Amino acid sequence: MTGPALAAGWIVPEWPAPANVRALVTTRAGGVSRGAFGAGAEGGMNIGMASGDDLEAVQANRRRLASLLPGEPRWLRQVHGAVVASVDGDDVPAQADAAVAATVGRVCVVSVADCLPVLFVDTKGRAVAAAHAGWRGLAGGVLQNTAAALRRRLDEPGAELLAWLGPAIGPERFEVGDDVFAAMTARLPEAHRAFVAPAGSRMLCDLFSLARLALAQAEVHSVHGGGLCTHSDPSRFYSYRRDRVTGRHAALIWRES
Repeated sequence: MTGPALAAGWIVPEWPAPANVRALVTTRAGGVSRGAFGAGAEGGMNIGMASGDDLEAVQANRRRLASLLPGEPRWLRQVHGAVVASVDGDDVPAQADAAVAATVGRVCVVSVADCLPVLFVDTKGRAVAAAHAGWRGLAGGVLQNTAAALRRRLDEPGAELLAWLGPAIGPERFEVGDDVFAAMTARLPEAHRAFVAPAGSRMLCDLFSLARLALAQAEVHSVHGGGLCTHSDPSRFYSYRRDRVTGRHAALIWRES
């Protein structure tokens, strides 16, 4: 990475990605946002333009992030869907919740605050992808679509892929209703294993387990990361479920030459 040093607490994935691949997830720390978007007495690294934060602060945070990267991240207009955009070109992508790129220096990015960011690369480091996977995206097949788009970009249907699961709301905090259970079991035959029904009317849902099931369905078997809960660590992570008024993290991946 180039430019200033990473802020303390930012996440660099530990996974067996090829040496030419770089990835990063921001946390609350390292920016200029204040109030609900801050980081204690320090400025917060909110990158969410529609979060309710001061837009000048968000833009300053995005500039700070871009200074660490080989190029401007290809920001998506996310809608909790399953569309995958190619960001190799110069056009701004339409609405999409995942991005794929093979161009060196082209940065794929998704923004999250409880939803699960999933990063992808093929084992030869020829193309990368990032996906925004909340329960709606998972039910819509966003991870399967992303794996398929990455293989199409490589023109190799059987390409072996790696995936890394970033921070998201954890299985002890993600309360859902019957609608989520029905949507997920319709998509993934084994999805019932990711739900627990404690006393009360709500179930607990494990996004990490659902993502692993979706990736297995897409024949992505080398899956890493998972387990960091945004909801239960307010000093480090933004969480929409916990706070409602909150910032967004960025999960990014790119290729170097």
